[in-house]
Amino acid sequence: MNIAIIGTGNIGGALATKWALKGHTILLGVNNKNHFKGRGLLNNQNTSVSSISEAVSKSEVVLIAIPPTAIFEVLPQLNNVAGKIVIDATNSVKQSPEPYRTVYHCLLEKTQGEVVKCFNSTGFENILNPTYQGKGIDMFMAGESDLAKKVVSQLALEAGFGSCMDFGKSDKVELLEKFALCWINLAIMQGQGRNIAFNLVSR
Repeated sequence: MNIAIIGTGNIGGALATKWALKGHTILLGVNNKNHFKGRGLLNNQNTSVSSISEAVSKSEVVLIAIPPTAIFEVLPQLNNVAGKIVIDATNSVKQSPEPYRTVYHCLLEKTQGEVVKCFNSTGFENILNPTYQGKGIDMFMAGESDLAKKVVSQLALEAGFGSCMDFGKSDKVELLEKFALCWINLAIMQGQGRNIAFNLVSR
């Protein structure tokens, strides 16, 4: 599968690395091919760099992992994403892309893509290594598109997560971002450290 990575920082870079190892073709979409964060990602197999518009046009899946307000700069470069899976991995914790509550809601209104919120609820260290005590931790997703959820669930499993649980539809996207804030609070604000994660258990 061809996957465009828009945002080559910690989260985007971690997912690009994991998916490249699984044999997916990774297209890093950047504004400046000669100078961008995460240039070392080009050392990964199956990975190349191009403009945002070119990376998106060649891909079936588009990961958005940028600061929320940067979405307005990226939107014109996405062009036509109708039928493509568009993954929102951002969190509007400090600043939202006004007038939208989240990047997900902006993408849902401004594009014709199959939009899903996922990979936002934990730190990049847990994406690079989601295994605790021999078992993959849980990932969570939300959105309207059953197609997007099916594809993203498979990509989460390929990245090493134990499951990708459905948090609900669009009305649960903000709740999923608040869930991410719970991890941030414990890991950083309360000093538990970044090597902590959530798993759902049942009897």
